[in-house]
Amino acid sequence: MKLSSLFLLLICIIFSFGACSSIPTNKTKLPKEAAVLIANDSLEYEIIIIDIGFTAYLASTAKPEGFYTQEYMENRNSIWVASWNSRAQSPSKYNTRIYENIIDYQSQEDYGYEVNYKLFNYFLFAQIKYKINLGGGFRSGRIN
Repeated sequence: MKLSSLFLLLICIIFSFGACSSIPTNKTKLPKEAAVLIANDSLEYEIIIIDIGFTAYLASTAKPEGFYTQEYMENRNSIWVASWNSRAQSPSKYNTRIYENIIDYQSQEDYGYEVNYKLFNYFLFAQIKYKINLGGGFRSGRIN
């Protein structure tokens, strides 16, 4: 595997917005959630998503694999990545706890279905959770 072909993304959004400071540490512990690893069969591309609630979202809310075509998700992912990266590069304008990292997603690359599916669903999840709109037809917690 060539290092130049490695697609690694670590989205580590800290559960906060002040919520942790209001929870008594001796009585309440936040649930731990496993990271979601997204990799294609050849393991050339990999995404690691650590965001509280994403695992539950995939299991309960996301449409099942096969619902969307890969082409559809690639188109959405390209739009959402461009918007995400623009915001990540503007820390004085956007919340750095949400937009921590640039996403290295090249629209001409074939990342495979699973990588596109989970990235697509992460963007849906993030837009709902953080009440943001990355564009591309997303409205009110659902896609149009």
